[in-house]
Amino acid sequence: MLEISAKTSALVLIDLQKGIVNLPLAPRSGTEVVSAASGLAQRFRDAGAPVVIVNVGFSADFGDALQQPVDQSFSPPGGYAPDFSEIVEGLASDGDIRITKRQWGAFYGTELDLQLRRRGIKSVVIGGIATNFGVESTARQAYELGYEVVVPEDATATLSPDLQNVSIGAILPQIGRITTVSNVELK
Repeated sequence: MLEISAKTSALVLIDLQKGIVNLPLAPRSGTEVVSAASGLAQRFRDAGAPVVIVNVGFSADFGDALQQPVDQSFSPPGGYAPDFSEIVEGLASDGDIRITKRQWGAFYGTELDLQLRRRGIKSVVIGGIATNFGVESTARQAYELGYEVVVPEDATATLSPDLQNVSIGAILPQIGRITTVSNVELK
């Protein structure tokens, strides 16, 4: 078991939204990630620990989206549906902190750090989709800001097993602790 202080920890769930959870994912489906994350979120709420629900979204004209030239850009098949940014049903609860980001990581350009620090949060448990994009970027930023980072691997998924393995096996263990949902124990 990995003991986590309910008084100084928050759960941060990344991009569990309608336009992302139904993508072809590995090593588990978006539905499985949402189920694991929902159960963990309820445990945090029951312990009085904050739950942060993060989505990615843009204005209608994409004027607030990053515009740098890149070799490969992500765009959902068929483009962005009108409900792309809506959080999946049943995940969020009254009292959860809601953050909308405009890039991979959830700290830069949002009030996430402010919301956590004002609540005395010292460690973040991060799950969501995609492991090597939003989850890893948020974990990197959290680490650089001085937060302890925990990633329950079974509350994450990405676009391929290889990408999952690199992130979970090589990158995230260098900035935090990798565990499973069932091994997170709130004290």
